[in-house]
Amino acid sequence: MPSLPSPPSLPGPFSDRRVLTVFGLLATSAAALVALGLRARARRARPAAPLDRVWHPQETVPLTPAEEDAFGEVVSRLSAGSADHPR
Repeated sequence: MPSLPSPPSLPGPFSDRRVLTVFGLLATSAAALVALGLRARARRARPAAPLDRVWHPQETVPLTPAEEDAFGEVVSRLSAGSADHPR
């Protein structure tokens, strides 16, 4: 069985295969740590469970017509309009 040709060696301190192995292991472990950190950050950014709905008094208390008008004015001022036409 013929032997395989050895790969060309790099000059200087990289000629030793142990040095290349150490750098390869360092690069692999750094990539794994970065990937795990990004996964943990993504998991923390997402809420674990949906938030409970908050009850508001307006849901069950009927408003007078004056209160409805006042509420409509406030909403119309706060609603997002185009920058060209301020309200």
